[in-house]
Amino acid sequence: MAGKSRGEQHIGLLNGFAAYGMWGLVPLFWPLLKPAGAIEILAHRMVWSLAVVGVLLLVMRRWAWAGELVRQPRKLALITVAAAVITVNWGVYIWAVNSGHVVEASLGYFINPLVTIAMGVLLLKERLRPVQWAAVGVGAAAVLVLTIGYGRPPWISLCLAFSFATYGLVKKKVNLGGLESLAAESTIQFLPALAYLVWLGSRGDATFAAQGPGHGALLAATGVVTAIPLICFGAAAIRVPLSTLGLLQYMAPVFQFLLGIFYFHEAMPAERWAGFALVWLALSLLTFDALRNARRGARVLRESALAAKPQGLSEVQGLPEVQGPAAEVTEIAAVAAGTATEAAGIAAGTVGSAGTVGSAGRTGAHGTS
Repeated sequence: MAGKSRGEQHIGLLNGFAAYGMWGLVPLFWPLLKPAGAIEILAHRMVWSLAVVGVLLLVMRRWAWAGELVRQPRKLALITVAAAVITVNWGVYIWAVNSGHVVEASLGYFINPLVTIAMGVLLLKERLRPVQWAAVGVGAAAVLVLTIGYGRPPWISLCLAFSFATYGLVKKKVNLGGLESLAAESTIQFLPALAYLVWLGSRGDATFAAQGPGHGALLAATGVVTAIPLICFGAAAIRVPLSTLGLLQYMAPVFQFLLGIFYFHEAMPAERWAGFALVWLALSLLTFDALRNARRGARVLRESALAAKPQGLSEVQGLPEVQGPAAEVTEIAAVAAGTATEAAGIAAGTVGSAGTVGSAGRTGAHGTS
C-alpha cells in the first residue's frame, strides 16, 4: 500500500514538473506564431481550445456537468465573468511575450500571491498575520521601485496579476474541474473569437492560410498547448499535497524570468533587479510564515492526539494518526500564505491554475500563462 502510495506521488510529481515546466517554457512558443498578431493568436487559442477539450471530454464521456451548469444561471454568469477576465489575461500575456516583455510578464506571476492576499483583505475583509502584512508591504515597495526603474508602473505585471487573482476569485465560487471549466469558458469565448477570425479573413488580414500549412498547424496547436499542461496538472493535483504544488508553481515564472534574460536578452538594470529582489523577499516571507504556522498547527494536533489516546493504545477509534492531520495542516498553511495551487487552470499564456486562500476568506486562481 505504501509502495503504491509512493508510486502515485512519484507520478504526480512528474506530472507537476511537466505542467509547470510547459507553462514556464511557453514564451518560446508564442513568437513562432508571428506574423500573426496577439489578438489573432488569442482568437485561435479560444477556438482550438474548445475543439481539443471537446474531444477529450467526448472520449472520457464527462458531459453530466454541462446539463447541471445550464440550469444554474448564477454559475453561468460567473463563468462568463471568468471567461472575460481570462481573455484579458491571455491577450496581455501573448502580447507581452511577442513584444519583448517576457521578464515583466514573469513578474506578474511572482506578485500574484501578494495581489491575491491584498484582494482578500479589501474584498473579503480577511485578517492577515503580521508577517503577511509585511510581505504585502514589501511587495508594494517592489512595485514602487519597479515603477521608478521602468519610468512607468509595471502595468503588464499588474494587469496579469490582478486579472489572474480576479479570475481565481470567481473560479473558486464556480467550483468546476479543470477540463470542465476550460470547456465552459471556451464555449463562451468561441463565437466572438470565431467571428473575429472570419472578419479578419474577410479583410484579407488573416495569417492562418496565407502563411502556409506550417503556420496554420502552429495556430491550431494553441489548443494543444492550452490543454496538455492542464491535463498534467490535473494528474498531479490528485496525487501530491497542495503544499508541494504551491512550491512547484514558482517554476513557471522562474523559467519565464530566465528565458527573458538569457534567451530573449531583455535588459535588467540595477533598479529592476532591486524590484525583483524585493518581490522575492516578500515571497520568502510568505513561505516562512506558511512553514511556521504549519509546524505550529502540527504540534497542536500532535499534542491533542496524544492527549486523546488512552494509555497503551496506539490509536483511538475515529482519530487519525498524527502524520495525516499534520500533513493536512501543512497544506492548509501553504494555501493560507498564498503559495498553493488549485488543480485546473489557465492564465496568461499557458494554462495553469493557482489558487490561494487568505487567513480568513478564500480565493483561487484558475490559470497561468
